[in-house]
Amino acid sequence: MRSARERITHRIGYTRHGCLIDPADQTPELAAKKAMAAVHAGSSMILVGGSTDTDMKNVHDTVVAIKEALELVDWAMSQDADSEGTDEQTPVVLFPQGAASLSTAADAITFMMLMNSTDPKFLIGEQVRGAPFVKKAGIEPIPMGYLICEPGGQAGAVGRADLIGPEETEKAAAYAMAAECMGFALFYLEAGSGAERPVSPELISAVREACDMPIVVGGGIRDGSAARKASEAGADWVITGNLIEDYDDTKELQTVISDLIKEMRG
Repeated sequence: MRSARERITHRIGYTRHGCLIDPADQTPELAAKKAMAAVHAGSSMILVGGSTDTDMKNVHDTVVAIKEALELVDWAMSQDADSEGTDEQTPVVLFPQGAASLSTAADAITFMMLMNSTDPKFLIGEQVRGAPFVKKAGIEPIPMGYLICEPGGQAGAVGRADLIGPEETEKAAAYAMAAECMGFALFYLEAGSGAERPVSPELISAVREACDMPIVVGGGIRDGSAARKASEAGADWVITGNLIEDYDDTKELQTVISDLIKEMRG
């Protein structure tokens, strides 16, 4: 069986969808139901984290609840003779805002460097604080270059990012080249949670041409049209977060995500 890192970083020729669940926005039980809806709709990764209000307890409780729920999904699929499921459970991956919001139960962690931060805390400080926990817990790290683009939102403000403008294609490409030279396994282009506009296709295309790493794109993607633009520009992963928060009705959420994925892939 492949590791979470192998599954996430292996480029497969089409764009996959992942959902970001913020433990501060709902109970672990509701988060688990949303994760199940997303997986049933076709999502291939569950990210947990992303808020300044997260801590060890709510992150861990949320990860555990999601893992238990997805085990039930896998069991149900194994009982369905018509199912095309595999023996690989959808990975639950930490997407932490810092070293104080981790969990031993996660399959992996995006061990990221906020490359355009002006604060050493986000370049190496939080990573040094979190590394002993990750090592001791045996969580699989996925080294990731993280670049915040305009408008940036709270992520840009908290991370003190020197935001990348939509026209700064050469600069974005240079960051991607640097990330690849440093041995990172993923490159994440972030517009910021709830951004009024997503990362521009021009930036995504420039990064795609500059490196062979899988490209993850998130922030401001609210519908299938925006997801498709990111996909056509070269994104390997499209992440939605606010979309998950907008629906407490999990049946409705499943339909919305399913429709987004269908439109994204054409």
